[in-house]
Amino acid sequence: MARSTDPEAAKDPASSYEALHTANGDQHNRSSDSDQTSVVSWDGPSDPANPFNWPTSRKWLITLTTCFITLIVGINATAIASAAEEINHEFGVSDEHFPHSYWPVCSWNVGAALVPLVALPLMENFGVRTGYLASYFVFIILCLPQAFAKNFATLIVTRFFTGGAASILENITGGIVSDIWQGGKARSLPVNLYIWALLAGVTVGPVIGGGIIHHLEWRWIFYIQLILYAVFFPPLFLIIREPRGPIILKKRAKHMRQETGKNMHTRAEKDAPSLPHLIRESVIRPLHMLTTEYVVFTFTLWSAFAFGTVFLFTQSITQVYTALYAWPPFLTGTVQSAVVIGQTVGLVVSLYQNRLYDASAKRNDETPGKPIPEVRLYLAIPGSFLGLTAGFFWFGWTSYADLPWILSAIGLGLVGFGIFTVVAAVSNYITDAYAKYAASGLAAIAFGENIFAAFMPLASKALYTALGLQWASSVLGFLALVLSFAPVVLMVWGPQIRKRSPFMREAGQD
Repeated sequence: MARSTDPEAAKDPASSYEALHTANGDQHNRSSDSDQTSVVSWDGPSDPANPFNWPTSRKWLITLTTCFITLIVGINATAIASAAEEINHEFGVSDEHFPHSYWPVCSWNVGAALVPLVALPLMENFGVRTGYLASYFVFIILCLPQAFAKNFATLIVTRFFTGGAASILENITGGIVSDIWQGGKARSLPVNLYIWALLAGVTVGPVIGGGIIHHLEWRWIFYIQLILYAVFFPPLFLIIREPRGPIILKKRAKHMRQETGKNMHTRAEKDAPSLPHLIRESVIRPLHMLTTEYVVFTFTLWSAFAFGTVFLFTQSITQVYTALYAWPPFLTGTVQSAVVIGQTVGLVVSLYQNRLYDASAKRNDETPGKPIPEVRLYLAIPGSFLGLTAGFFWFGWTSYADLPWILSAIGLGLVGFGIFTVVAAVSNYITDAYAKYAASGLAAIAFGENIFAAFMPLASKALYTALGLQWASSVLGFLALVLSFAPVVLMVWGPQIRKRSPFMREAGQD
């Protein structure tokens, strides 16, 4: 998984992307330098070309469309997990001593972690719409060798690049949401809906994959995906518009140069760093924040554990329900729907937290008029303690053959609730607290999430075999318990921590 929140989107229209025109009444350009170069900007705060000023209906159409795409490309990550037995049999792969069947999923997540670090800065130059449609087309093409793979190595290699393309799509969706919805109040629901789609897609993959292999052979998992993805390309082409303010203004400046012959540029064009510098910054700053910022480091561990749990379940649920009830793989895959139900409950409950967040602006003594960032953590604290932690213990100690399967499934639902609340809280808090540095903070966290998702499940077989079903889940519960104290520390000392952070301190001064 990857997420991106454009730091500029946190500002108001007057300061987002470009400075507005002033008293001279020229609505298109103004002289900014002695060389007569004119800076092209918005035609006032109500300029209809500004994505913040688009009609609400258009914003929701784009938001729902991109969230839906985020959901369905996530299916590609984990649907293959339900076909492990069939793929192993066809390609001669054994899971007897090590879960080799997980390598195609692992490869997908490694690609999702690495490719966006280099690819996403290119979108700054060429535009989000172009990058989005190109990534989606490449994603569809990369599904072909998965469907027609003649050996196991083909699956592993092609899924690395498929995961990279899917992660770009997911990341761009987060950026689109921030580019068209201004401010925390208006943006809260779209962001939470995006996070839900991000999680639900990878979680529901085994459910869909299990249903397909129950009736058809495993390659139909990819045949059906290919049909689904191809069907939605034409409407996607028509619906998606360029949401990035700097790109819109760049096109406006180009058009005005052609019309007038004058030297007209946007401020972003004049001040833009070189592409190598941009790519270098997109890699170095996230890693620097990950290693020097307490909040980024601890929240990366917290969120990465929660997100990695989704992928861990693709292995552990199969082990548990096969051992206890001798269920076939397709049935064990359907149990993951309990996790999706828990995530959906988290989305619904988050609506109440959004109201608490908006109301906190009235009692913010530190920055009057702005909501308090730590309020973003209200739901995540019980979600982490009672969802992630208690859910793992519940799942572990109801894993007995003489108990109904629905009891352990309730534990999975609790974990799903915890997963959503944690990932959503981390995304929203980092966006609020780090402002213009939010994109780098979220990039670090997304990198950690995908690395955990890639390698954490590889320990599942050994963990559950060595410790047993009950204690293996309990170990995960204890890890969740320790990580659950990270937001508690921020609730108590949040303002002091923000003052000591050079990134948050500088962001707060803007």
